[in-house]
Amino acid sequence: MSSMAVRPTPRTARAAASLRMPAFWLLTALLIVCGSRLVRILMTSYGKYPTATLVSIGLFALYAVPFWLFISSLDYMEREPPLLLATAFAWGAAVAITVAIRGNQAVSDMLAKLVSPAFAAAWGPAIAGPTIEEILKLLGVVVIVMIARAQINSVLDGMVYGALVGLGFQVVEDVIYAINAVALSGQGDVVGPVIATFFLRGFLAGLWSHTLFSALAGAGVAYFVVHRPFPRGAPARETPAKPDPAVSRLHPDRPFSVRLLGAVLAFTAAWALHFLWNSPLLADGVGGGGTGVLLGLLLKGAPALLLALGLIYLARHREAYYYLDHLTVLNDPAIITPAEAHAMPHGHLRSAARRYGKARAGVRGLRAVRNLQRAQCRLAVELSRGQPPEEIEEFRQAVLLARRRMIAIRHPEAVPSPRAGIGGHGWIFWVGVLIAVVLLVWLAIRALGGA
Repeated sequence: MSSMAVRPTPRTARAAASLRMPAFWLLTALLIVCGSRLVRILMTSYGKYPTATLVSIGLFALYAVPFWLFISSLDYMEREPPLLLATAFAWGAAVAITVAIRGNQAVSDMLAKLVSPAFAAAWGPAIAGPTIEEILKLLGVVVIVMIARAQINSVLDGMVYGALVGLGFQVVEDVIYAINAVALSGQGDVVGPVIATFFLRGFLAGLWSHTLFSALAGAGVAYFVVHRPFPRGAPARETPAKPDPAVSRLHPDRPFSVRLLGAVLAFTAAWALHFLWNSPLLADGVGGGGTGVLLGLLLKGAPALLLALGLIYLARHREAYYYLDHLTVLNDPAIITPAEAHAMPHGHLRSAARRYGKARAGVRGLRAVRNLQRAQCRLAVELSRGQPPEEIEEFRQAVLLARRRMIAIRHPEAVPSPRAGIGGHGWIFWVGVLIAVVLLVWLAIRALGGA
C-alpha cells in the first residue's frame, strides 16, 4: 500500500505550510471581523435606502470587473492564484476600508484641535487619507508576502497584489460615497446621486485612484523582497556554483539599505500622489465649467497613471525576458522556436499569433495556439524555480503535447501572420476602447456640469 501513496505536490505542500503560519490565522480573523463590520455598515444603509444601496453595489461591482481582468492579466507569464488575488481584494474591501473610516476621522479631529476646523476641513483628507489608507493597504501586500512568499517573484507581482488591494478599497469607498450622496440629497431613496457618483468617482477619479497608489506601494514591497541576497549558510542546492545570468539580471542582489530605500521611495511616491489627489489644489479646476474641472482632475491624476503604466511596462518586459531565457537556453525547437521566442514577451504579438491560428484553422487553431503559449509559460516558470527534473517533466510533456496538436491541424508554430503589420487588427479593439472612454468622459462632464 505504501507504494500507492501519492506524494504531495509542491503547491499542496505550500498550502499546508500556510495553515501553520500565524499570519494566515491573523489574516483570517481580520477578514472575518472587518468583513462583519462592513456588512453591518451596508445593512444600515440598506435599511434607510434599499434601492440606492443595491444599485450602488451593483454598479461598482460591475465597474470592478474590467479592472480585475486587466490587473490579473498583467502577469501573463506567471498567473497569480485566484484565491490570493481574492484575498488581496478582500483586504482592501474589508480590512483597510473599515479601519480607515475610524482612522481618518481620528486624524481629522486631531487636526481640528491642533490647528483649526477650517484647516481640517480643507487639508484633512490630504493628510489623513494618504497616511492612514496607504499604510493599511500596504499591510495587505505585506500579509500576502508573509503567507505566500513563493508567489512574489518580481516587482510586477507586488504591483498586481497592490493594485487589487487598492481596487477593493476603491470599490467599497465609492459605494459608501454614493450612499452618502443619497443621504445628502435629502430626496429619499433615489438613484440619481448614485449615478452621478458612479460617473464622477468611477470614471473621472477611478483611473488614477487607490488602485494605482497601492500598485506603486506594492512594487516597493516586492522590490524589497525579490532582491534579497541568499542567506549565509544556506544549503548548497539553494546557491548554485554558477549563478543563472537570467536570475542575476532580473533579481540582482541588493544590500538591505538599498532595498529599504526602494520600498520607502515607492511608498513615498504613493503617499505624495494620494496627497496631491486629495488636496484642495485645483479643486475648482482650470477655468470654469465641467471642462475646467476635468482638466484639473487630469493634471492631478495623470502623474500617477503615467508612473504606474511606465513601471508596469518595464516590469512586464523584464519578467517576460527572464522567464523566456529559461526556455531558449534549452535550444529545443519542439519547446519553443526562435520566432515564438520573439513573439512571447509582447502581448500584441501573442494576440496576433492566436488570431493567425484562428484564421488558418478556425477555433481549433486559436485554442491550439493559446494552449501552447500557456504550456510554454508554465514550463518557463517551473524551470526558473529550479525544480527537480522529474517534477519539470510533466510541464515539458504538456508543451510537447500542445506542439503535436498544433502539427495535427497543420499550423505547427504559434507566430503572427507574416503578412500582418506590427499590430494586426488589434487597433480596432483599441479604437473601440478609446471611443467608449470618450463617451464616458463626456457623460461625466455633463454630470459635473449638472452638479
